[in-house]
Amino acid sequence: MGTLIRHASVITMDEVTGARPITTSIRISDDRISEIGPDLEPRPDERVIDGRDRLVTPGLVNGHLHSWEALFKGRYDNLPLELWMLFSYPILGIGELPADLVRLRTLLVAMESLRAGVTCVVDDVLETPTQNVDQLAAVFDAYELAGIRANVSGHVINKPFVDTLPFVEEVLRPDLLDEVRAITPPRTDEYLDFSRRAFERHHERAGGRLRYMVAPSGPQRCTDDLLVGAAELARAWNAEYHIHVLETKVQAVTGREFHGTTLVEHLRRIGALGRETTLAHGIWLTRSDIEILGAANASVSHNPISNLKLGSGIAPFRDLLDAGVNLALGSDGASSSDSPRMLDVVKAAGLLHKVSEPDHHRWPSVAEVLRAGTLGGARSALVEDRTGSLEVGKQADLVIYDLNTLPFTPRNDLAVHLVYSENGSSIEQVMVAGETVVENGRLTRVDEDAVLAELRHWLPRVREWQEEWESVNAAFVPAFTEIHRRCAATPTGVNRWSGDEEAWLVG
Repeated sequence: MGTLIRHASVITMDEVTGARPITTSIRISDDRISEIGPDLEPRPDERVIDGRDRLVTPGLVNGHLHSWEALFKGRYDNLPLELWMLFSYPILGIGELPADLVRLRTLLVAMESLRAGVTCVVDDVLETPTQNVDQLAAVFDAYELAGIRANVSGHVINKPFVDTLPFVEEVLRPDLLDEVRAITPPRTDEYLDFSRRAFERHHERAGGRLRYMVAPSGPQRCTDDLLVGAAELARAWNAEYHIHVLETKVQAVTGREFHGTTLVEHLRRIGALGRETTLAHGIWLTRSDIEILGAANASVSHNPISNLKLGSGIAPFRDLLDAGVNLALGSDGASSSDSPRMLDVVKAAGLLHKVSEPDHHRWPSVAEVLRAGTLGGARSALVEDRTGSLEVGKQADLVIYDLNTLPFTPRNDLAVHLVYSENGSSIEQVMVAGETVVENGRLTRVDEDAVLAELRHWLPRVREWQEEWESVNAAFVPAFTEIHRRCAATPTGVNRWSGDEEAWLVG
């Protein structure tokens, strides 16, 4: 049975109308949009949704998420990234999480995402100490059950973590250095074999709704042969290559210390930069970096809330757009932003750059931030032919908002309301691939109460583990604090490696 949404206000995000609301009807046949037009009449076998006083939009795309952090939501504050990671991604003292717990934490993220109008997530799943096949399968199983669209990674670090930071030999106790270096990281061939099997088993699952992606953690955290091998594998499978690049000033300093150049230039030199590449964060970029990204047709996932909470910096939004870089938006982790709600992220992206850019003509428009939160995210995930806009032939991933609510009263420019007024409370229905997965605030495929009850059963043990991890990894705090201090003190104009006078473009 098909569905007809009649006479609704619609934001298509296509190339013709973009974020400008139009009044029209949408016909959905099976999983796809089959017709859009003002004069569509119901067919005998169709479910008809009255679109009067309703706004229909593409589902939001979360272009950078870490579901691992769902267990750490609301736990940490006032820590820069390098110190925060000591506790949210412990270096020492952690064992493999059971697959059942991985499934539950993923469902928690899927539930909150769908209820907030997010129909697609790019979930960069990092398991500590390493990811196994059962843990990865648990993530895919959870997303298949919930009905959300997802790119899911095998995230990998194949260097000892202490060797991914500058100055570590100078500031860290030798016994801690030895202990970390005694942990054997995955070899390149192991990760590539793991990813090949993951592609064969999971890529294009659930009718193409679920896809695997490769995710080397960052150029400073992985060897060059792994960076290149993963890029080749992504191209072979037409899959996303997702990598953290220049999130913090520490990482900018690291690139120069390790490679004598920027991390973006290093990726270009070794052949690990292309259309399939999405850089998570992309804050501490130079003008040359931005030109390289534009020429490579790469994407940047901008994570404004997480970057603010961790004090990482402000990405150069306008400069990236001007250079032709595709921009997505992401929540980042459920601990570094404390929520996967993308409406919060869209609003933050719209606001943040108004204070970092003095020329108000260069401030992000509502249309630009909505595009980044929908079609830009779909493009970065390499699924822009399926989702991200409401167009004939695309899958019906959409959100229906009730306009008779406080966020849309008085009713002015609906796109402006959506970005700056709506918080998800007006959402009436969410569809993914033509199926209603949220109706009147409740998921249709998942027993939310049962999931929360099962998760509560685990939480006492999780709390014990977290307290133990925090106690063990607190030993690194003095050294990591000193590394952060040294990098923060590095000038952002002339740098000490080459005399280059090009400043990093933050904001």
